[in-house]
Amino acid sequence: MNENQTLPATIVTYRLKRPKLDVLYPAVSGLRNPAAQQKINAEIARTVHELNRQQGYPQNPLTEITGTYEIKTNERGVLSLSLYNYAYSGGAHGNTINRSLTFDTNTGRLYRLQDLFKPGADYVKILSDIVAVQIQARKLPTLEPFASIRPDQDFYIADKSLVIYFQLYELLPYVYGFPYFPISVYSIEPIVNEEGPLGKMLSSIPL
Repeated sequence: MNENQTLPATIVTYRLKRPKLDVLYPAVSGLRNPAAQQKINAEIARTVHELNRQQGYPQNPLTEITGTYEIKTNERGVLSLSLYNYAYSGGAHGNTINRSLTFDTNTGRLYRLQDLFKPGADYVKILSDIVAVQIQARKLPTLEPFASIRPDQDFYIADKSLVIYFQLYELLPYVYGFPYFPISVYSIEPIVNEEGPLGKMLSSIPL
């Protein structure tokens, strides 16, 4: 019998409510590995508080913050989620930060973008080329000529796609919101780390 966590993790919603602050965020419950569960929940909570500070709360008394989240993947021992933090301090519009976290629910490991690929793989160039083609095909008006993603570019995993995305103003004018670039796992299979989360999405064998 496989003792790994293969079934979806149970997700519990918590609410952080203070003056001018109302944030919904997730926590995992019932994992087979309590240490992994603690690591995942601690990292989510740490990120929520980091986003609040980054948005100026509580330093700026004018800042009002609301937050929510979305679960992108919750299967095969992989949990990928996005935290959305909206802050308004006056002016024409507020600012939203989108921070995504991808975990191994068996170990609690938090994956970086580079961890998804084989050691030494030129993933930055390969992903950048794919993003560049999508930018051209979609006729997106980039603020500066697009050259490359960052080695630690924001991402999440949704089923059998790796979604690369950019923050507001990072690539496009504000009116375009967050630019998302879905990339089929099959199109980058040669460089995928088979032991990582994308490898698990590719596997046809129950894990």
